[in-house]
This record gives sequence, structure tokens and C-alpha cells, in this order.
Amino acid sequence: MKLQSFSDYTFIDGGVCAATGFKANGVCCGLKHDALPEDTATEQNLAANNALPEEDDAPKKNDLAMILSDTDCAAAAVYTSNKVKGAPIQVTKKHLADGHARAVIVNSVNANTCNADGVQKAEAMCQIAANALDIAPEDVVVASTGVIGQILPIEPIQAAVPELVEGLSYEGNAEAVHAIMTTDTREKEVAVSFSVGKTTCRLGGMLKGSGMIHPNMATTLTFLTTDCKISPAMLQQALSDVVRVTLNRVSVDGDQSTNDMVCVLANGMAQNAEIKDEGKEYAAFRGALYAVMLNLARMCAADGEGATKLIECVVSGAESEAVAETVAKSVICSSLFKAAMFGADANWGRIACAMGYADCEFDITKVDVDLASAKGRITVARNGFGVPFSEEQAKTILLEDEIQVLISLNSGDYAAVAWGCDLTYDYVKINGDYRS
Repeated sequence: MKLQSFSDYTFIDGGVCAATGFKANGVCCGLKHDALPEDTATEQNLAANNALPEEDDAPKKNDLAMILSDTDCAAAAVYTSNKVKGAPIQVTKKHLADGHARAVIVNSVNANTCNADGVQKAEAMCQIAANALDIAPEDVVVASTGVIGQILPIEPIQAAVPELVEGLSYEGNAEAVHAIMTTDTREKEVAVSFSVGKTTCRLGGMLKGSGMIHPNMATTLTFLTTDCKISPAMLQQALSDVVRVTLNRVSVDGDQSTNDMVCVLANGMAQNAEIKDEGKEYAAFRGALYAVMLNLARMCAADGEGATKLIECVVSGAESEAVAETVAKSVICSSLFKAAMFGADANWGRIACAMGYADCEFDITKVDVDLASAKGRITVARNGFGVPFSEEQAKTILLEDEIQVLISLNSGDYAAVAWGCDLTYDYVKINGDYRS
């Protein structure tokens, strides 16, 4: 999909390796959904359940990734607000309490959530990585994604880490992003270069997320790296602020994951003067973070499980940003509206219905609604009432793979955007046999 560009930022290749001093890699360690609990499995059946058989002709997908900075980094993160949190989040929160880290280790397939030994396994992953990298385990961020409630076997991870570390490369972003994908159908990477004063800095990231995506942080696993020098406090402020207007406004299915995490590492190797407070330099950094995360958010929504269309809902003319955001989220979360978009049906009444149960106040008699895509724009409602329009033209517009819903509340000067996708038959198929 086409990136949304910004004049002060240049898009570059490299993802999490775009910034100076960051290596990455990904390998297949052979995690599988049907791993047996360690206390009931022999060494032999552990191997059988946690390693892909040699004779298996199926391609081996990476399931273990690592990111490493050449030097210590300022670090910040935002986590899911789900009351049930994966063990890796508990460990990472503890490790980032001092605002610093140097490496990330992350696995797919198994979420390491709702397991009695979950924290022990997450800490073990950090220790294994730390031993191989000769750093402190407290300087390792750990994350997991995949099936909830199945014990994570540590042996395949331990066996694969030497290969993972040996293959770390300044061009290893592709191997890493493949390792974090679950039901994702495409890689999601973005990077930019930008100026902080007279210094050129770089910021890049990778994201996984296709299902269990819903606003209220963090909606995905997202890892970001930058060579900009910025204090941990300002890094956290920028991340929390940008997450609110990007990933927190994405919804695929209304289900919020237990393992969501967005983490950013800043190693300062661009050698700019450290950003310690708000000002032009901070604004430049925050803008770069926004450019990357906005595009990652759009990629996430466009690749929703079974989706065929990215839906962008723009609400303007609101009396507050909160009202605009609430209305936009309500529309893109509506299953009926999402199904209508799958069928290219300009049933604007479903938009009105979703607006009506949004938890905010507005005057429906002032509301205007248009639908738009690369094929044009069509008015479907004015002053809260439907207006005549060409169903044929509307269908042509809605058959595109990127759709805009343009809502004006005509009650103020605030606006907000939210992103979602259509609801298709394939969503049910994917989630009907997720563990198989």
C-alpha cells in the first residue's frame, strides 16, 4: 500500500535496521501450537512436538527474532490495557523501569500467557539472550505472540539462540519481521530519515498484527529503533503521545490482545545534542515517530484477518478531539458497517447507527457523510438525512481496496481519524481453526 508521506521526513529502507548501530535476525526454532507441558513430556516427545520434522516439506517459517544495539539505549514502551497480561509484559515492565535496554528477543506461535511458569520462561528467554550477547538480562526486552494458554517450551528457543546471535546483521530486518508474523499476510516495516538541528537521524520499525486488534493499546507487537539521542523521559512522552493517535485508533475485530506491546530503543549514535525537553528538536523526533507509526497502523488495519479493504474514517467539525475520536472508532468497529463495506454496499444507515451508540454527544441533524476512494467521492447524507445518489457510482467507489468515510459533525473545529477493515467470510475461517 502507498505510504502517507510527510515533507520533512524521507522514507528509507531497513525497518528496525535503518538506524545506525542496530542489528537484527530471525530464525526458525520450531515452536508449534501443540507443545506438551514439560512435566508430562519426555525429552523425546518434546523434540517431536517442538521441532519441525526433517522430512517435512513445508517451508520453515521464522518464529524467533532478535534486535541488538551496538550501545546502550534509552528505552520506552506502552502495553496492553487488557487485565490479562502475558508474562513477557510483566518481565519487560520490570526491565524497563530504569529507562534503558539494549536488546529485544521475541517469539511467535506461543503467547506465553496464562501459564503458571510464564514469568519463569520469559525471564529464561532474557537470560539465554543475555548470556549469548554478554549483556545483563535486565537489558533485554522480551515479547511473545501466538496461542494463549499453552506452555512455552524453552528448549527450542535455547537451542536456536546461538544461530540467532551469530546471524545478527545490520541488514537483518527482513528475517526479524518474518519471525514475528502470525496470521499476517505481509511484512510491515517503515523507516524514515529526518533532521534534528543539523544532524541527520533515522527511525524505523516493524509491526505484527492482523487479528485481536482493537483500540486501547497497544493493538500489536511493534518494535521501533532510532539513532537519535533522546532522554528516556522524553522518549516515553513521545511514544505515549503518538500511540494515542495511531495504534490506539486501529480496530480489526474488537478483540484486544493480552500481549500487545510497543517498544522503542534510542541509542544516540547519530550524535545529536540529547533531546531533554520540548522544543524544535523534540517536535522533529515526535514527527518522525508519528510518520512511522501512522503508516504501520494503516498497514495493520489493511492486513486485518481476511480483510480485502482498508477503511479510514475521518471525523471533522467536532466540538472536541475526544468526540471526533469516539465517533470514528465507533464507525470502524461496527460489524454491520464492516460487512457492508465488504459487499461494496453504500448503506449509510449503518454509519448513522454506529455513530448513534458512540459514547459521546453530537447533533445528528448537523451531520454530513460522504464516501470516497481513488474512484471518486459521493455524498450519501446531509443534515442527518439520506440524499439521492447513484448506487452504481457508489459501488464503483467502494470496490476499491482503500475506502474513506468522511463525516462532518459541523459543530466545532476538531477532527480525528481511525482505521479499520472490512469483515469477510475468511475472518471466520481463519479464527475457526487458528490452532491447527
